[in-house]
Amino acid sequence: MLTYEHLSFWEKRTYLEQLDAVIIGSGIVGMACAIHLKKAKPHLKILLLERGYLPTGASTKNAGFACFGSPSELQDDLNNLPEQTVWDTLAMRYEGLQKLFELVPKRCIGYERCGSWDLMHEPLDSDFIAYLNQHVARITGQTQVYQADSLKIRRSGIQGFTTAYKNRSEGSLHTDLLIQSLHQLCIQRGIHLLFGTEVLSLEIGNSSNRVITAFGSIESERIALCTNALARKFFPLEVEPARAQVLVTSPLPDLKIKGTFHFDAGYYYFRNVHDRVLFGGGRNTAFEAENTASMHPTDGLQNHLESILRTNILPNQTFSIAYRWAGTMGVGPAKSPIVKTVAPGVAVGVRMGGMGVAMGALVGEKLSKLMQ
Repeated sequence: MLTYEHLSFWEKRTYLEQLDAVIIGSGIVGMACAIHLKKAKPHLKILLLERGYLPTGASTKNAGFACFGSPSELQDDLNNLPEQTVWDTLAMRYEGLQKLFELVPKRCIGYERCGSWDLMHEPLDSDFIAYLNQHVARITGQTQVYQADSLKIRRSGIQGFTTAYKNRSEGSLHTDLLIQSLHQLCIQRGIHLLFGTEVLSLEIGNSSNRVITAFGSIESERIALCTNALARKFFPLEVEPARAQVLVTSPLPDLKIKGTFHFDAGYYYFRNVHDRVLFGGGRNTAFEAENTASMHPTDGLQNHLESILRTNILPNQTFSIAYRWAGTMGVGPAKSPIVKTVAPGVAVGVRMGGMGVAMGALVGEKLSKLMQ
């Protein structure tokens, strides 16, 4: 193994020496933090570290939903969380999407404001929909965001649901284009990246901090921890891993499903991507088993998803499953993220609650301000 002590003068000078900030985790939060920090302090020398050959958690594995809250999810949240917390979290999601589009133009990431539909077995009370619209209008400035649209079910060929509620302000994007765009911004701004570099531990000092890796140690005055579900490896934070499993079908000619869909309080989700159906979720059927950092799909949950896909989403259609994967989200007792200083010169931005696309850019920006 080639350790840091065996690197050349040029390599050490470029990547390891005189660092002003080290950011651990090169997902949406980590790259957004680096970009905002470099914009605020152009003279800083910033290094991004990533344990995998790609961002390892969820940033390259998410379903590409630009969403901030379906009616059934909000109903579930309002039943289990303080009301103000629910609206504060929705506001962060909505603001986070606007921050994301400021960083990367919509056209560069395949964004489409296609709307989303929340599928249900029983209709919600009309007064509750009016109540949701009232609060969402206050937060977003957009009126009548939620409306009944059960005709969408029949037009899409979906079975097993009787009612649908459209969110006209949600959309979809292409995850690969998003990550590539953020990566290109980092390179353009002179931010250095090292992949395949797992951080083993941190050493917090009075004048400088050290990041310990398998290849050696790296000194930096500032450290940002953007490892989301894996943050408890370094600090006792209220965040734990939650595996999210996904599958994608083979191409389907004349696919009727257009837009993005949720059901069961947002625990299931699907969309059309390149004339295929992407379908994921279901961890609420096996919370204990899915409370893991493992990113290996399991036969049990994959079979469960495939059964729903064949019975309800694509009934009477012939297709195969072309892709299966899993990612790791960071969840906790609250759906709001943790953004705070945890030690001298060390700050964290973690616990996206499965909404990293919506909140990642905002969390990265907030984190960068703690690093200045």
